[in-house]
Amino acid sequence: MPASPYTDLDRPPLSQRSLERALVTPGSLWTRIDVRAQTTSTNADAAAAAMRGEPEGLVVVAEEQTAGRGRRDRQWTSPPRAGLTLSVLLRPGPAIPTGAYGWLPLLAGVALLEAVQRVAEVEAALKWPNDLLVNDGKCAGILAEVAGDAVVVGIGLNVSTRAEELPETTGLPATSLKVAGAANADRDPLLRALLRGIAGWYGGWREAGGDAELCGLLAAYRRECATIGREVRVLLPGGGELRGEATSVDGDGQLVIRTADDITHRVSAGDVLHVR
Repeated sequence: MPASPYTDLDRPPLSQRSLERALVTPGSLWTRIDVRAQTTSTNADAAAAAMRGEPEGLVVVAEEQTAGRGRRDRQWTSPPRAGLTLSVLLRPGPAIPTGAYGWLPLLAGVALLEAVQRVAEVEAALKWPNDLLVNDGKCAGILAEVAGDAVVVGIGLNVSTRAEELPETTGLPATSLKVAGAANADRDPLLRALLRGIAGWYGGWREAGGDAELCGLLAAYRRECATIGREVRVLLPGGGELRGEATSVDGDGQLVIRTADDITHRVSAGDVLHVR
C-alpha cells in the first residue's frame, strides 16, 4: 500500500481545485482560493496581496499557520489540518462609509455561526466583538485589518482539535467542534458553507450601503450574541475598565453598556469578559 501523503487520516488536506470549482463561479464574490500547506499568517499574506493590487475575492487558507495572531497580537495556534485558518480580501469601495467597516468582522461571525450550526450541528453563540462560543468555550476568533483601501478578515476555527491539543488560555477556555461532539467535523463542507455565508451577507450589506440594520445583519447579530444581557467587564484600549450590563449592539456595531449609575456607554473596541 502506498504511503499516505499526510500523517493523520482524520485530518485530510483541503483540495484547492475542488474548492475553486465549487466557489469561484460566474457572479461569485470569490475570485481565487489559495490553499497553502504552511504560512506564517494568512492575514499577512492577504494584506500583502491587497497592497499589490489583488482584486476583491481572494481567500488564503493555511493548513498550518506558524505565527497566527488574534486581537492585541495574541497568538493563535492549532495543529496542522485540525482547524480552518483563513483570510478573505474585501474591497467595499467608496460607496461604503469607512465607519461601516467595523461591521465586517461581525458579519463574518454571523456567517461562521450559521455554518457551524448547519454543518457541524452544534449550538453556538457570538461573543462581542470577535469570538465564537461553543459550550461557553472559545471555538473561533476573528481579526479584521485594513490594508490600504481593502479590509482583510481572518478567521481561525478549531475543528478536529482534541482536548489534549487545545492551548492553555488566561481567559475563556479553548474548545473545538470535535470536543463539543460535532456531527460533522469535515473542514471542506464547513469552509464552503462559511464562504457562501460571508458572500451572501456581504452582498446584502453592500447593497444596503453598509447599513447593517437595513440588510438584516444587525438583527441577526443581536439574536446570536451571548454578550447582550450579560454583566460584563470591558478592558479598554490604552487602559481603563468599564463594568455594567451589556444591553445591546447598536447600528455602528458598538457594544452598549449600562453601568450601575445608569449611564450608557458605547464601546467600539475592547476585551470583554462575561461576568458569571
